[in-house]
Amino acid sequence: MAIPVKLPVFEGPLDLLMHLIEKNKIDIYDIPIVTVTDQYLEYIQQMDREDMNVTSEFMVMAATLIDIKCRMLLPKEVNEDGEEQDPREELVKQLLEYKKYKYMSSELRTMMNNAGDMVVRKKMLPDEVKNYAPPVDLEELLGDLNIDKLHKIFQSVLKRQENKIDPIRSKFGRIEKEDVSLPERLTYVERFAIRERHFSFRKLLEEQGGKIQVVVTFLAVLQLIKSGKIQISQDELFGDIIIDSLEEEGTEIEEYSEDDESFN
Repeated sequence: MAIPVKLPVFEGPLDLLMHLIEKNKIDIYDIPIVTVTDQYLEYIQQMDREDMNVTSEFMVMAATLIDIKCRMLLPKEVNEDGEEQDPREELVKQLLEYKKYKYMSSELRTMMNNAGDMVVRKKMLPDEVKNYAPPVDLEELLGDLNIDKLHKIFQSVLKRQENKIDPIRSKFGRIEKEDVSLPERLTYVERFAIRERHFSFRKLLEEQGGKIQVVVTFLAVLQLIKSGKIQISQDELFGDIIIDSLEEEGTEIEEYSEDDESFN
């Protein structure tokens, strides 16, 4: 009566080959193909043949080993550069790749098993650290449309505002202070951008009622670019600079206040 023997189960043909290499303490770069092929064939002869999908994978590798074994007996093949080719080279590459992924899989499995022993502490960041935002480089943000180009438009509009002042009458009469604040201009420009969607930077400045309004509106535009609410573009060299809203049409904007952190 034959004694049943339980064979070890391998994940695939490469797993079996790695087992034979490690069992025989073989140098993976110099595999004795005859020995390994004989042992491999001996194993698959004892395999359970019920699962043909699994068996076929092992049979394909067996055919590959036999092919390599035959080529080892023939004269060495030479490539285009005149170098001798080792028939085992492709197999060695597959085994090294398999060994690397098997090691990574083992490491990940160990980490997963040990994950239950880890305790994650709740974040204890100070408010100053949580609220910190790295400084924005406006030159980098604007790209080719640098601050200098915006500043030139700003200066030209400002000059026109100064030319509107009567040099004689401005010397006398009642002088009223322009009541303009950055929060008010931020609210105005952002709402204007959402409504208009696509408009001229120069035209926006020219529509302001006075010099102070032009200055503060210019600062508001820079702040909204920095916060990602609007973007600017120039279709052609020396052409007009266009502002586009990056917020959804119809977005409701709450009025900015002096305490708003977005521009402090």
